[in-house]
Amino acid sequence: MATTLQGIQPGKGVTPRRLWATGLAMGLALLAAMILSMPVHAQTNRLENVAVSKGSLGQTIVRFSLTVPISQAPAGFAIANPARVALDFPDVANGLGGTKQSVDDDVLRSLNLIQSGGKTRVVMNLNKPQQFKTELDGKTVVVTLTGELQDEATAASQQTQHFAEAKPGDVQYSLLDVDFRRGESGEGRVVVDLSDPAVGIDIRQQGKQLIVDFLKTDLPHNLARRLDVTDFGTPIAMIDTFTQGNRTRMVIEPKGLWEHSAYQTDKRFIIEVKPIIEDPNKLTQGSRQGYKGDKLSLNFQNVEVRAVLQVIADFTGLNIITSDTVQGNLTLRLKDIPWDQALDIIMQTKGLDMRKNGSVVLIAPRDELALKERQKFEAMQQINDLEPLRTEMFQMNYQKAQNIQKLLSDPNQKFLSKRGTAVIDERTNILFVQDTAARLEEVRQLIRKIDITVRQVLIEARIVIASDNFSRQLGVRFGVQAGFSFNNYSVGTTGSLNTQPTVTINTDGTVTRETRTPTPYEIATWRTGGAGYPGYSDNPGLNVNLPAASPTGSLAMTLINLGSGNLVNLELSAMEADHRGKVVSSPRVMTADNQKAVIEQGTEIPYVTPGSANSPATVQFKPAVLRLEVTPQITPDNRIIMNIEIRKDSIGQIVQLGGGFTVPSVDTKNVSTQISVNNGDTAVIGGIYEEEILDYVDKVPFLGDLPLLGYLFKNTNRSSNKTELLIFLTPRIVKDTVDTVR
Repeated sequence: MATTLQGIQPGKGVTPRRLWATGLAMGLALLAAMILSMPVHAQTNRLENVAVSKGSLGQTIVRFSLTVPISQAPAGFAIANPARVALDFPDVANGLGGTKQSVDDDVLRSLNLIQSGGKTRVVMNLNKPQQFKTELDGKTVVVTLTGELQDEATAASQQTQHFAEAKPGDVQYSLLDVDFRRGESGEGRVVVDLSDPAVGIDIRQQGKQLIVDFLKTDLPHNLARRLDVTDFGTPIAMIDTFTQGNRTRMVIEPKGLWEHSAYQTDKRFIIEVKPIIEDPNKLTQGSRQGYKGDKLSLNFQNVEVRAVLQVIADFTGLNIITSDTVQGNLTLRLKDIPWDQALDIIMQTKGLDMRKNGSVVLIAPRDELALKERQKFEAMQQINDLEPLRTEMFQMNYQKAQNIQKLLSDPNQKFLSKRGTAVIDERTNILFVQDTAARLEEVRQLIRKIDITVRQVLIEARIVIASDNFSRQLGVRFGVQAGFSFNNYSVGTTGSLNTQPTVTINTDGTVTRETRTPTPYEIATWRTGGAGYPGYSDNPGLNVNLPAASPTGSLAMTLINLGSGNLVNLELSAMEADHRGKVVSSPRVMTADNQKAVIEQGTEIPYVTPGSANSPATVQFKPAVLRLEVTPQITPDNRIIMNIEIRKDSIGQIVQLGGGFTVPSVDTKNVSTQISVNNGDTAVIGGIYEEEILDYVDKVPFLGDLPLLGYLFKNTNRSSNKTELLIFLTPRIVKDTVDTVR
């Protein structure tokens, strides 16, 4: 509306009084026009009464009584998760005197009334999703809840989790057993044995119950029961299993704050319900990340931020305190989102932050909260600077007092305040700490954690060396004496084992040569190398001389043809040896947690090193030991992590240095590793397997290659050596023993 002043010209007979009267009249006219143009607000209509009753068909009927009839039914909508119906009454004030009203009905649980922006929103909290219809009856608005909501929202309300999809077909499965167990952390486990791992399973949370459906599954009569597991001290109170159509349904009734998880291994399905420890600083409880609050819908146009926060407070039951600096309006439209996410969106939009303590939530601008916290910490620092000091004495039981003193006095740790001190008495192993009461409590907690007995570990190692050696030798000595005539020529060959040129050493030192058969004593003396005794030549003059090196037996034959004078001497010698052995070394050592332990046993091998013109020869030593070095670490779940080094030495070959000096070699077997073993279990931490196969053949060329007859002209030697090293380790945690003094 635009208003102009015409016909008034200053300086032409217009007095100030007349000008003031004209302006006042026009101002009043403008004010009247503005009042007439303003709409009639909700203050002229109020919601006076709400009545809940049952219809003839069992429906729930809610009647809202107003002071003035309205022209059309209020708009509303229904959501399934959580189950609610919301109605908006435009230009209607809340005249009930409260924002929440409880209802004793099997469908309707309570009513929330929120007045904001010239309208009143009524939220009906339901036990299960419902359809509704709205009618006008004079000054009364009649809302009828007609039945369960059967649309997409219903599926969302159940939050069905298809844990395992059922295979297509008409196969009918069965439950074999239903059991309950308590976990180590107080969680309840429902263990179900299935007839087939392909059973379809659906899980959903409905209200305060957890419903598990086993699709196409029969339930034996002995398993159709209700289990009361309250005495186990888990979040689960009841487990009810029954048949519903062609499926088996299990209803789990937890109590308190809880969260669930499910997993399946082969034919065993396990659903686990864990207790939740309430954190007073978190909006929603639970160990899972993300938003977990009940879902709501908000639809506001240019509404105050403080009013929206009040709506969330009424919805959640939290005590929300809003700072006076929280101002401004916002337009918000949210549908079916968790309320903690809605609160986060509002705070991010307006630059706000919150601090929660129990059921009280303080919301203010971020800068204001940061300033308040800074002022709080500065005040605490000033109090610490002025707080009187106290002195406390700590008797150390297992730790050295000087070690604790170094830890507390470390400038990088800051266990003590800038005025705190720590001194020790070495004679009594007592630590004296002077500081504020709060810091003394921290020191007390620290000492309680670290001044404890150290757990010990007994480590037993077994080093097994197994050997399997096999060797076989076959040799021949072959001689022929024969003669025949050819074209008036006499041809002969000779070779003999026994008729040899013999050398006899007489007592006066003279030597007598004769051709005779040596006695067995002379042969044995020659073979043993006896000097000064009769023997026979080392060159017997045989045709083939390939005997076994170390025969364990021999077979000799002489073939004589008396008619022609031919003589054949044959000696076969053989040796076969089979050796098996096992060496077991078992070192044991006990040590404390995270402390290195070393144990060794062996010998020092002496040897002489050649000297020079100015320095004499010296004796040095080489160690050949069995050594076990281990550092154990005990984990919280009683497993043992070990850094291990095992060494097994033995004397090897003798190495010639020249000049008559020798040096022994050392055969070493060593393993260094890190393993993790359960308490009392045995682990194989290493192994070395060696196999050596040797074949030697000494033969007369060409003749040794003849079939069958070739064995008379060659010497064969075959050996096989197998060695295997295995290292076993068994750690055991030593249990603490308590001696009772009577």
